[in-house]
Amino acid sequence: MLSNILDRISFWSLFVVIVLLPVFFLPFTQIPIETSKGLLLVVGLVVSVIFWIAARFSDGKISIAKSWLLLSGFGILLVFFISALFSSASQVSLFGIMLDIGTFYFMLGAFLLMLVSSIVLKDIKNAKTVFWGVILSSFVLFIFQGLRLFLPDLLSLGVLGGKTDTILGSWNAFGLFAGFSTIIALFIMEFFSIPKITKWLLGILIILSIILAAAVNFPLVWEILGIFALIIFVYKVSFSFGGEKEEGAKKHFPTFSFVVVMISLLFFMSGQYIGGILPNSLGLSNVEVRPSLGATMTVTGSTLMKDPILGAGPNKFAEVWAMYKPQIINSTQFWDTSFNSGSGLLPTFASTTGVLGILAWLIFFVLFIIAGAKSLFSSIRNNMSWEVVTFFVASLYLFVSSFFYSTGNVMFLLAFAFTGIFIGLSSSSRSNEQATISFLDDPRKSFFSILILVVLMIVTAAAGFKYVERLASVSYFGNTLSATTIPIAENSIGKAIALSQNDLYFRTYAQVYLTKINSIVAKGASSLSDADKADLQASFDQAVNGAQSAVVYDKTNYLNYNSLGVVYNTVGLLGVKDAYAKATEAYKTASTLNPLNPGIKLAIARVYFADGKTKEAIDSAKEALTLKPDYIEALITISQIEKSDGNTSSAISYAEQALSLAPDNKDLIDYVNSLKNRTSVTLPSTAPTTNNTKAKQ
Repeated sequence: MLSNILDRISFWSLFVVIVLLPVFFLPFTQIPIETSKGLLLVVGLVVSVIFWIAARFSDGKISIAKSWLLLSGFGILLVFFISALFSSASQVSLFGIMLDIGTFYFMLGAFLLMLVSSIVLKDIKNAKTVFWGVILSSFVLFIFQGLRLFLPDLLSLGVLGGKTDTILGSWNAFGLFAGFSTIIALFIMEFFSIPKITKWLLGILIILSIILAAAVNFPLVWEILGIFALIIFVYKVSFSFGGEKEEGAKKHFPTFSFVVVMISLLFFMSGQYIGGILPNSLGLSNVEVRPSLGATMTVTGSTLMKDPILGAGPNKFAEVWAMYKPQIINSTQFWDTSFNSGSGLLPTFASTTGVLGILAWLIFFVLFIIAGAKSLFSSIRNNMSWEVVTFFVASLYLFVSSFFYSTGNVMFLLAFAFTGIFIGLSSSSRSNEQATISFLDDPRKSFFSILILVVLMIVTAAAGFKYVERLASVSYFGNTLSATTIPIAENSIGKAIALSQNDLYFRTYAQVYLTKINSIVAKGASSLSDADKADLQASFDQAVNGAQSAVVYDKTNYLNYNSLGVVYNTVGLLGVKDAYAKATEAYKTASTLNPLNPGIKLAIARVYFADGKTKEAIDSAKEALTLKPDYIEALITISQIEKSDGNTSSAISYAEQALSLAPDNKDLIDYVNSLKNRTSVTLPSTAPTTNNTKAKQ
């Protein structure tokens, strides 16, 4: 039957998406790994949906699970859509640069993955095929990353860098995925009857996962892994030894669970004493900076005070972080770091989608836990099929990980896929939980049903083509960054913007033409031909146009105003009229959007100084010092301003304060000596900074 063939194509397309998500990437390209996984998601879903719709044309029947959990997932998607529409930069919230995680379109992809999984994978055979495909994919991932620890250059494949670069995502996310594989294998081994060869394979997976988790040595991995293993151990003990047992029934002590609990406790309690042994032996170094849960909640609280209902808008955490970050961040070396997410994905969504988003997620998770708990106890006590409850446990682990950590797109998408499979398997076992519509027997139903399906097919195909078009821009953008000549960079960034417009591309466009301006000026004013002067004016216009386009695209991103300030400041040095005033205006707007950033205050001070306004320059530099007392560059800037005004003693005082923060810096030593000896010394444009606090704030 034709519908069966089309359904099989739909299934295998979905199978490829779910199974290959952890390992898929495009080697020897300039396309980031997360972007390549987005390509897999979009293309796979498009093919799966189109062939599923085509199958419905053949059999005239649509069957969907009647699930409150599925409906609550649609509620989350609806909140994201409404929040994106009311966002101050809707294009950023709808799509972002390249299907950014947390945008509406990303959540649309996640929801469709859950919906299609609940429909296509409701058959137990299909679900089991996907499950073992994920297990096999995990083996491939672990073996590949294990080999990379010893052969990082050989297995870089033109995309990966150091040993801790992974094809899954971040190194810490890889550790969490290792914990995920351990829990799933452990759960099946403890509660369900499986062949001995399968137990051996799952045992090997557990051992391999724990070794790699130890190599990552991310404390959160041991916390979540230990808690899940402890729950499995306690329930297994109570189930096996509590209550009456049939005569002759064997009581098995959950050895595997107990061992995993002890290992997790050992690594968690010992810290670096034991946890650092394997990473140090393998020469692994991984420093990942992210906001703490407390800092994320502080930013979220401030955001909800301003936009309580819908939040700042999806994919806008970087902007709210810039606006509301705790001032203590300025005492770290990450004071100028822009974070696109908070401590975890789910806490990030609280600030970007507001109270409606929080309520939508709460309803979803309450329904998820209730449905999962019912299936869990029913399946284990009645010795039912293990697939249903396993997909619930898998989803639960992934969602918990996403709450405490920004896991990236792979683990978050897998959480939705497994939830969809769980919904499909749960509803398929009960006929009253399936909504079936037959439309070929009624001409009126047939017309409207087919029309809706055709529209869905066209929209799905169009969305896929649009994504591929945007994907092409990524390659041109990569060529821009790696360009060895200015003409190549000009051509590449122009093509990238023609395919996809966003503020990152516009800022890069401005930077390309700033570089071109500097290359022309380097020839010397006396040697510039008329053609050079015309090219200089055209490059200036293009640089301003690029920076202004970035501002128009997103007026809430301080980086766009900062870029415009850099452009005007640069041409101001060339004597362009009113350029300094425009640079000051741009920087002040950037400072309004990022009020606790001392670097912007210092940039304003330098523009004032270049414009001959020394009083305003000193005031702005002192504002920077108020925000960051150990800001060496601000101290040096004030010293240079005082020196230009003839206040040598004051200049020496500020220079010595800077030197006390970096006593071994040779440039600072020479500068202080030059002030005392009244000689001339040129400092480098960027003075050193110090860090005396923890990286994680």
